[in-house]
Formats: sequence, C-alpha cells, structure tokens
Amino acid sequence: MGKRQLKLGANLSGVGNSISFWRHPDVPIRASVSLDYYKKQAFKAEEGKFDLLFIADGLFINEKSNPHFLNRFEPLTLLSALASVTSNVGLVATVSTSYSEPFTVARQFASIDHLSGGRAGWNVVTSPLEGSALNFGKGDHPDHALRYEIAEEHLAVVRGLWDSWEDDAFIGDKTNGVFFDPAKLHVLNHQGKHFSVRGPLNVARSRQGYPVVFQAGSSEAGKELAAKSADAVYTAHETFEEAREFYRDVKSRAAKYGRKPEEILIFPGIGPIVGRTEEEAERKYREIAELVTIEQALSYLGRYFDHFDFSKFPLDEPFPDIGNLGSNSFRSTTDKIKREAREQGLTLRQAAIRASTPTSFIGTPEKVADLMEQWFEGGAADGFNVRTVVPNGLTDFVDSVVPILQRRGLFRTEYESDTLRGNLGLTVPRNRYAPESNPVG
Repeated sequence: MGKRQLKLGANLSGVGNSISFWRHPDVPIRASVSLDYYKKQAFKAEEGKFDLLFIADGLFINEKSNPHFLNRFEPLTLLSALASVTSNVGLVATVSTSYSEPFTVARQFASIDHLSGGRAGWNVVTSPLEGSALNFGKGDHPDHALRYEIAEEHLAVVRGLWDSWEDDAFIGDKTNGVFFDPAKLHVLNHQGKHFSVRGPLNVARSRQGYPVVFQAGSSEAGKELAAKSADAVYTAHETFEEAREFYRDVKSRAAKYGRKPEEILIFPGIGPIVGRTEEEAERKYREIAELVTIEQALSYLGRYFDHFDFSKFPLDEPFPDIGNLGSNSFRSTTDKIKREAREQGLTLRQAAIRASTPTSFIGTPEKVADLMEQWFEGGAADGFNVRTVVPNGLTDFVDSVVPILQRRGLFRTEYESDTLRGNLGLTVPRNRYAPESNPVG
C-alpha cells in the first residue's frame, strides 16, 4: 500500500460565495450561468489532478441573498454537462433530503454516475433556510432534529434503490431473447416513517457501485449522520486545533458503527489566496475585502440567522445577545459565530466583516503548502475543499501550490483511477443482494 496522499476538491461557485467577489473587474458578471466558465474551471481542476468538482446549492433566495445564489445553474444539470467534457475528475453536487424524493434522487445520481463512467457524488444536506418550505408547499420547515431524522431515512432508501439490480443482472442474450435475469432484480418495498417507496430503480448500478456520499453538517446530528453513513465530510474550521478535534470526533464516532478511519474522509474548506510574496497575497485579499460595505456585511451575517436584521444594533459594541436565533438553520455556523464573538470580545462590526470576507491559507505557495501539510499530517484533514475567493484563485493554486505538494509526495502526479471512488481510495460497496462469493468492482 502506497504512502497516504491528500485529496483535493474544487468548489465551483461562479461569481463567488462572498458578496463582493462579483464586483472585481476580472470576474465575469454572468459566471454563475456560464457553461464556458465552469468548463474552464473543470479543465483546470483536472489539469491539477483534483479528485472532484463540487457544486453547492440552496433552495430559497430573497433580495439579501448572495449574488451567486440569485442566478445560478441547477447543480445536477450542470454536472451532466461537465460529465461530457471531463475524464477523471469527480462530479459532486448538493441535493436536499428535506425537499426531494428518494426515488428521484437515486435516479438522477445513478444517471450521472453512468454518464460520467462512475464519477458522481451526492452531498447530502437537510436545507437550513426556513424559507425553503415556501417553495415546496410542504407546510412548516422541519426543525433541526427532524430534518436529520428525515435525512437518515432518505439516504437509506436511496442506497436501497441503488441496489435494485445486481451487477450482472443484464445478460443481453440476443440469441435466446433474455435481456435480464429476473432473479437479480430486487424490489425495495420500503415502508418508513417519512417515505414509502416500492422500487425497483430503473437504472443499474455503475462501475463504482454507488455514487460517493458526502455530508456537510457539523452539528451534533450532522456529525452523527456522517459517522454512520457518509463516505466523506465537508466542514469548515479557522484553526488547526478546531479542525483536528472535529477530525478526531467524527472518526471516533465512525468507529462506533464498525467503520475504519479510512472509510470516511474529512474535507475542510479553505479559500487559499496565493501570491509570489506575502504582500502580493495580502493585496489580493484587500482588493476583495474593500469591495464590501458594512451594510452588505451585516446582511451576509444575517443570512446565517434566518436573514435576521442586525442593522438595528450598534456596530462598535459587543456582538448582541440574540439567544437561540439560528439554531434551526445553519446551527453549527451560528453557534461558532456566537461563541467566537463571546470568547474573543468581537464587536458586531468585526463579526460581520469576518463572516462576509472569510480568510484562510493566505501567503506564498510554500506557506500555503506548509499549512496544508500541517493539517494533513497532523490529523486535521484527509483533503481539502478548495474555494475560489479571489479572481483566478484556482489557476493560482493549481499552477503554484499543487507542484509543491507533488514534489513533497503529498499529492498525486497522475490519476490512479477514472472513477471517483478509485481516486479517493474508497472501496466499491457490495450489492446487498449479491452472493458473498461474487467479485466486487
């Protein structure tokens, strides 16, 4: 078995996850709905031997939402297009378990898995924004605990549907007129608390068995779902110590379910800003940060708290006591914002600016590579979800940081596989109905 190497994902977000990114003169104003833009990003990630592309999503907007959120592609449609122009890089998208049906989700991801030759991945989320319910006619937005209860059953149903056909079910015997072996077709007949799904799915398993399952919640319920059911976890931490504790926590929870540490991969999100010098990197950051007004920063902060209006509070006094606001939305994020404001004595202005212009891993290529190596070797990450936070950020990273990681033996120089599971080092799941003696993958 070779030396452990880190994994890399590219978070593609058009005009950006920040409120100011789109205003930079080097950012195409229609990037979020430009296939050419996404194709160029995908080609660059594949040139850099990235494991995967990641497309995030949300289901509710209003006039205060980030510009990227206001006008962007539906992620599975975009992944279908990118599947046809890429060869090795994985294709991962967010789809909500609170506002989607298991049969549809199973069919969509299985289809992308076949279109891409086994490179699909599903980021399982429960939809934090209260307003999401208004777009689906399902009554009140489920509370946090209920959303995760629904998610667990939803995921179990989807995986059951993915096993509808054993891997060798489709015989295709033209001479005898036998298209498939009926003994290798299985009906799920799921009757649960939240879903009733008969099956079978009308798509076979792909070369990688199941699409790779990611999970993005860092609350207690989120970590428990990840430890039990996810192949990989997206998370966000500002310090090495926080990231290492999360890593230890999730891996130890996975052990409770009989899982080995290497069966669940942890991907902290980072927004590297790379410059030939420290000063150049800082200048790139300031170009983006200085485009944000305090009014926009407060609005951005408010989104995490169900679009709460923070403008009613004094800017330069301590972060206000808002009780449990946010506990039914982005719980892990809002808990973190409130905790850091309390522990570090942040004013409302400071907390808003920090939330709207997040920074991480800023400096020369060597400094960024050093930080990544520290987190990887120090038990804080198995890989990183790389966000583009300045124009040409992905290009800067691929051209200057990736070669350093490769020279250090921390990252591949060539793809090991043309499936996402293969490149991530994850095993192909056995079909639950297949005899134990059948080979897998």
